[in-house]
Amino acid sequence: MKRHVVTRFFTALALSSLSALAVASGGIDINTASAEQLAEHLSGVGEARAQAIIDYREENGPFATADDLTRVSGVGPATVEQNRQHILTE
Repeated sequence: MKRHVVTRFFTALALSSLSALAVASGGIDINTASAEQLAEHLSGVGEARAQAIIDYREENGPFATADDLTRVSGVGPATVEQNRQHILTE
């Protein structure tokens, strides 16, 4: 049990570090960013929509492209286009 907890902790820490690096580089990795980061860095995406993005990727796996965001209810092509230059998927 302890090993599982430690593994989850370090996985979360690594993902958090990757998200910070992506944001620092002028982009946001939609596969690792927190809801707070998504809402802060994506124009037209508030807290509720950011959480919907997180929920979608947890249920369906990572986004392969920025256009995959349109599969999330409430995120349309205009939102993706508005943010395309900032969206990273790796």
